[in-house]
Amino acid sequence: MNLKQLFSRQIINNISRLNGRVSSPHPCIYRNLSTVIPPFSIFSPLNQNPTPIQNPKYEKPNSPFSRYIHSSQETTTSDSGGYPKVDPEESEDDGNMTEFLSRFVWVMRRKLSEVYLDCDKNTIDGMLLIIVEKVVLEMEKGGFEQMVDAASTTPSHDLSEDLWKTVWEVSNEVLDDMQKARKKEKMKGFLQSEEVKEMYRFAGEVGIRGEMLRELRFKWAREKMEESEFYQSLERLREEEAQVEKEEDETVYKKSEVVSEEAVGNGFVMDEEKSKVISLPKRHGRIKYKIYGLDLSDPKWAEVADKIHETGEILWPQEPKPISGKCKLVTERILSLKEEDDPSPVLAEWVELLQPNRIDWITLLDRLKVENSRLYFKVSELVLGEESFQTNIRDYSKLIEVHAQENRLDDAERILTKMNESGFRPDILTFTVLVHMYSKAGNVEKAKEAFENLRSVGFQPDVRIYNTMIMAYVHSGQPKLGESLMREMEARDMKLTEEIYMALLRSFAQRGDDNGSQRIATTMHFAGFQPTLESCTLLVEAFGRAKDPDQARSNFDYMIKVGLKPDDRCVASMIAAYEEKNLLDKALDLLLEMEKDGFKPGVSTYSVLVDWLGKLQLIDEAENLLGKISEIGESPPLKVHVSLCEMYLKTGAEKKALQALGVLEAKKQQLGAVDFERIIMALTAAGFSQDATRMRGLMETQGFVPSEPLRMSLMASHPFVRTRPTMSFCSWNLLS
Repeated sequence: MNLKQLFSRQIINNISRLNGRVSSPHPCIYRNLSTVIPPFSIFSPLNQNPTPIQNPKYEKPNSPFSRYIHSSQETTTSDSGGYPKVDPEESEDDGNMTEFLSRFVWVMRRKLSEVYLDCDKNTIDGMLLIIVEKVVLEMEKGGFEQMVDAASTTPSHDLSEDLWKTVWEVSNEVLDDMQKARKKEKMKGFLQSEEVKEMYRFAGEVGIRGEMLRELRFKWAREKMEESEFYQSLERLREEEAQVEKEEDETVYKKSEVVSEEAVGNGFVMDEEKSKVISLPKRHGRIKYKIYGLDLSDPKWAEVADKIHETGEILWPQEPKPISGKCKLVTERILSLKEEDDPSPVLAEWVELLQPNRIDWITLLDRLKVENSRLYFKVSELVLGEESFQTNIRDYSKLIEVHAQENRLDDAERILTKMNESGFRPDILTFTVLVHMYSKAGNVEKAKEAFENLRSVGFQPDVRIYNTMIMAYVHSGQPKLGESLMREMEARDMKLTEEIYMALLRSFAQRGDDNGSQRIATTMHFAGFQPTLESCTLLVEAFGRAKDPDQARSNFDYMIKVGLKPDDRCVASMIAAYEEKNLLDKALDLLLEMEKDGFKPGVSTYSVLVDWLGKLQLIDEAENLLGKISEIGESPPLKVHVSLCEMYLKTGAEKKALQALGVLEAKKQQLGAVDFERIIMALTAAGFSQDATRMRGLMETQGFVPSEPLRMSLMASHPFVRTRPTMSFCSWNLLS
């Protein structure tokens, strides 16, 4: 829409008549208005065109503008009132024209006042009247574009070239402001629309705040406004097309009437022309649905929706069937069964009444687990064979794991057998459960088999599996196999805990493997673990049992050097190392040296000394140390009774020997293989063959296998049987 469309014919005539009644007091001034400097750019921001706008076109607004610089009902340029009044009930075009004139006069008045500072208000009003009249006359000749051409080629006879250019720039500026004001008012309406408010509330609920939320609201309102303008443009196109069609129909109708009159005279009948069908332009391509910038028209989203639906069925299974009537009574009977009862008949009745599916079975098992945990295992095993339960491999592995946690090894193996018979091959989770179960039960061979099966299915054991297997090897007395697994973990950059290192070190030390103990200690040092009292004591113990007191003393001195204070157990281990080589003088020197540093011997140190003195058959000295143990307030360890029994048997003190033997028989569960062999050998050497044979039977009952030297000694002593007092006498002596 150009400038000419903003002015009605009535206003143009009014301005022309007004020009004849008002004259400027300085008629020569307007011919020399050549110093007005245009302060604004001549490019329109709406058109984005780098060339000057010669014929700016704007869409006709649907409603009059609500914001005016002056009143939309009256345009005034002076206090005396020289401009015409505008009726507020005139058409929409008159309202737009009134706003344009108001804005134009306001801007031009400011520009003229800035240039002509010496002119009074009446003079400025006269200039404005001449300029407005010239603008209207130029538009009357043919539009605003011809006025621009005149300003660029030949200047006007009435206005200078610079003034004419300024008028053109002000006109474009006023039209831009009017367009922006119209869009701003329209934008306010869309900001308050329900759809924008709904998206605004949703964005606030998901955590969007502050400036970003405000920008999103304006963005959504702008998109809604653009969408509305698009459909309005389609509507205008339809109306224009309908108007053109109507005019064409009228023209055709008129022509058809003329032709019909001629045709009737000649005996011809003309067919009526069919009217065109008016429709919206066809859309090309697929319709796209976008929500917050996400294109949901892509076919992949249909696949995503299907997968979400399938996953939902797994995560949120069907609800269990309601239980009522007789079925409810049968359910209560199942829950009230005892562990020794057979649940099969009641379960069969329950199945016949309810016709359960998997979720119904799971609900029943959950109730059993809470209300009758003892019956839970039996019913769970029976349910595995039900077709309606839809048993899978995870059901078997879960039940095996539950039995393993309750230390029901036989039940777990029975479930594993059923699993194989049903055609389910154990998977990674099942093998993992078996490794932990057999390791906990001490069955290292089956634990190793399950561990190798894990590797065969391509599973790389994790830290927990490695730790379990290492501890299984440690408990079974095979620390070297545990060490090999430790090296595998190091090769895979797995970090071992200090507890695993200490378990391996303790196992090597108990077996007197000084090399293995030293390797573990060195590995711990490189892994960043500092020496502790426990680790240093185990090294001393390992070298002592390996009969290397010098290395044991070296580690003992190193412990003191790094600031660790030896305790009673550590000193006892060092004295035991000297005992292996019978270095009594060095042991006594160590004790004197430690006593100077404030060390007081404890039960462990006294026990080692009693054992040493017992082997030397120093009865009085050994009994003196035994009294010191009693003074501490603790009972002598079992190892002391073994030493006393051996000492008394060697020295011929049968009464005291039998008393010590009675104590050992009462605590036979705490004796080890070495202790049994030591007692049996002493009994055999002392001629107590029957007692030796009985102790051998106790040894085998405890699960220990006699060594070859012990069997040969028993066979050699068999012909020489010596009688001894009965156990009743021994027990009487103990009680006395």
